[in-house]
Amino acid sequence: MVIPLKGGTRPPWVALGAGVWLQVASGNATNFPLYSHSLKSVLGFNQQQLTLLGVANDIGENVGILPGIACNKFPPWVILSIGAITCFFGYGIIWLAVSGTVQSIPYWLLWIALCIATNSCAWFGTAVLVTNLKNFPLSRGTVAGIIKGYGGISAAIFTEIFGILLKNSATKLLMFLTIGIPVICIALMYFVRPCTPATGEDSEEHGQFLFVQVTSVVLGLYLLSTTILDHMFSLSADVSYVLIIVMVLLLLAPLCVPLKMTFYPSSRSKSYSSLTKLVVEEGNGDKTETEALLVSSNVVEEEDMKILLAEGEGAVVVKKRRPRRGEDFTILEAMIKADFWLLFFVFFAGVGTGVTVLNNLAQIGIAMGTHDATVLLSLFGFCNFVGRLSGGAISEHFVRTRVIPRTIWMTISQVIMAVTYLIFASGLKGTLYPATGVLGVCYGFQFSILVPTASELFGLENFGLIFNIMSLVNPLGAFLFSALLAGHVYDKEAAKQQSLTCIGRDCFGLTFMVMAGVCCVGSLLSVVLTRRIKPVYQSLYAGGSFRLPSSSASH
Repeated sequence: MVIPLKGGTRPPWVALGAGVWLQVASGNATNFPLYSHSLKSVLGFNQQQLTLLGVANDIGENVGILPGIACNKFPPWVILSIGAITCFFGYGIIWLAVSGTVQSIPYWLLWIALCIATNSCAWFGTAVLVTNLKNFPLSRGTVAGIIKGYGGISAAIFTEIFGILLKNSATKLLMFLTIGIPVICIALMYFVRPCTPATGEDSEEHGQFLFVQVTSVVLGLYLLSTTILDHMFSLSADVSYVLIIVMVLLLLAPLCVPLKMTFYPSSRSKSYSSLTKLVVEEGNGDKTETEALLVSSNVVEEEDMKILLAEGEGAVVVKKRRPRRGEDFTILEAMIKADFWLLFFVFFAGVGTGVTVLNNLAQIGIAMGTHDATVLLSLFGFCNFVGRLSGGAISEHFVRTRVIPRTIWMTISQVIMAVTYLIFASGLKGTLYPATGVLGVCYGFQFSILVPTASELFGLENFGLIFNIMSLVNPLGAFLFSALLAGHVYDKEAAKQQSLTCIGRDCFGLTFMVMAGVCCVGSLLSVVLTRRIKPVYQSLYAGGSFRLPSSSASH
């Protein structure tokens, strides 16, 4: 598929720098553990009612069918605007309930409001991910790792804001989500738009990606350390504000790349921009536009260029056929493929179980003797970020150097997840924090591997919808493992203890054992998928560099 130059000669780094902030905003659903206890105590819900609200949280976050369809029909700013509106109205209703501003809001209305609120995540995430993958079509693993990494670290960022700036107030947090997130979206949505696609020829590009990755790791370490400091010591208001300012500066770091390119452009960037501009301005009609696309993409062989030009002039009629793996699929064409459903169930095993731990992290910590979930959530968020960032970078390195399919890393991570769940189930003293960290890394791996794998197997043309179909594993897993299993087991054990709060390993022991078995099945399916798609990667990455299939490039 050849990506149009709808954004003129604007460097794609602008969209990536702004997209980082919006990807953080798209992690607003990770705040559920921070205000879930207030929902339970203020409104008098039991654990099963709370876990059902957790399901609503995950349904809203991951049911992105509408954003997936809309991203092919409307510009990114429209998608982001819808996300801002759902965020405002959804969290606004929840704030009215928790703050006591409106009394006796029915449970069903809160459930729907939470779905609407967290559905903003799907609108934000789809716009950012699809736009940036199309802007960097030859560096999908790296870009996916960066974008999903910032989505993962958003939990730690919100925890920092919650603990330091908002003083652990659930009411203030909900007010921030109601107003603050939409304001950030409106301020930045203009910058997230299709740009001149990166060709991969700029010798500085690797260093630019490395700079963004390093600064994001520094941000993650900073967030983890400051959260622990705030937990251990009572920080003054002045120190708290300084910590928040430093966090904002680190979040601005990715924008240094487009600023540097603007004020100190490389000679290659200058000639590339001038050539693209010349081709666009000197001609007219469809042929000129096609030639501009060919110059900018630099991914089509000379013979394919001639065919593309001939198609544009009507000289060649291409007979429609079903796409091959690696080309652009429609959603219906993808869903009849075994690879699609193998990838779906593998992703379900890793993410569907991991999100159950995330949704119940506060209760898991209390059951194992930790009464403040702030550090635990920050640790999970940081390690989730590390997994997303490193998963994209590691899979990109090995797919280019040794042509190893990315899914092998899903296999390895799910084996580790199975072992980690058994450690959780054992309730061994001193294992809570290490097990949470390891699980966070493995959970993050799933996301940064899925994104480039799905785009490589089924193309970028309908990637937004395909990715959002895959993301349905999140609410499905939350419903099966959190609402039906974990909530039921927890309330049963709490009833035995004659308390609303369950203490001990039995509160989640059975749940962890079941999820360990699911991950074992997922790792086996991942091995099958890896063997099936190995020839695809050998054709896409022959010679160590990514090549779009010629038939796909001519669509």
